Amino acid sequence: MSVNVRVNDLDEALAACAKGDRAALREIYDREAGQLMALAQRIVRRRELAEEVVQEAFIRIWTHAHQYKADRGSARGWIYAIVRNRALNLLRDGRREHTVENMDALREDGQADEVMAAWQKLDRTSRLYECLAALDDVKRRGILMAYVEGYSHGEIAGRLRIPLGTTKSWLRRALSALRECLA
Repeated sequence: MSVNVRVNDLDEALAACAKGDRAALREIYDREAGQLMALAQRIVRRRELAEEVVQEAFIRIWTHAHQYKADRGSARGWIYAIVRNRALNLLRDGRREHTVENMDALREDGQADEVMAAWQKLDRTSRLYECLAALDDVKRRGILMAYVEGYSHGEIAGRLRIPLGTTKSWLRRALSALRECLA
């Protein structure tokens, strides 16, 4: 049930989010997203990763708005802390990643070996194996990175050093081709 109240205060907006008011989340987004993007981008230094941080932060704001307590600090501070923590977590996780220039460098990465090992373990007579084999190498690896290792679009884009939008579109096309092949 939506409260449908136009909120002017972040405290009220968070309280409305906790009650399931999507308009309140939109109000927070409209008021703060630009500054939150700037904060995230200063920390992670890449726009596509900053976009991912802000998106994840807004999901957390929506799902955890009930945890905000005004007596512990300002609503703005709570929201910005979520973005800051998400960005720092991404950097910490990123230290374990090796961004790469090309697919040959990715092959040297142990995690890439795990991704390809998962593909090689598939029954070679299975329809899934045939359909994956029909994809070009980059798309196959992208699909396996996303669905075997659980990488986000942003992580795949970062590892391959390609724009986030490009990553999303070729993964979408690869999934579509897989669906067609498997149908």
